[in-house]
Amino acid sequence: MDLYTKKIVGFSFDRNMTTALITQALQNAYHTQHPAKGLIFHSDLGSQYTSESFHENIEHYGMIQSFSYKGSSYDNTCIESFHAMLKKEKVNHVQYIGEKSAQMALFQYIEAWYNRKRIHGSIDYKTPQEMEEQCAASWIKI
Repeated sequence: MDLYTKKIVGFSFDRNMTTALITQALQNAYHTQHPAKGLIFHSDLGSQYTSESFHENIEHYGMIQSFSYKGSSYDNTCIESFHAMLKKEKVNHVQYIGEKSAQMALFQYIEAWYNRKRIHGSIDYKTPQEMEEQCAASWIKI
């Protein structure tokens, strides 16, 4: 999640939380957003995020890795709030036919609804996509 625009910029789905899964989400985010070197990637202290393999990917993309303090539930409130909302609005009241249908439904929720239609009070009642476009329009092109 981009903390300024609230846009979900990288995601990946699987039954298990693995280093490969979060690496895929990182790659997806990097290739769709093309961030500048020095971008701060913040996460909790999960073993996937603290693995040497993931750290190498962070360095490869020129990012700076940042971690929540141990036991601090406040450092990742934005993404935890998104996960709670996703479960409440999409996951918990739907019975999926299979893994592929669940992945498609989650993709549609994030890309078609959350990023492009769901407004957020914290960003002046804009959608994350509108906020990103507003930011991009204000950047000076050199």
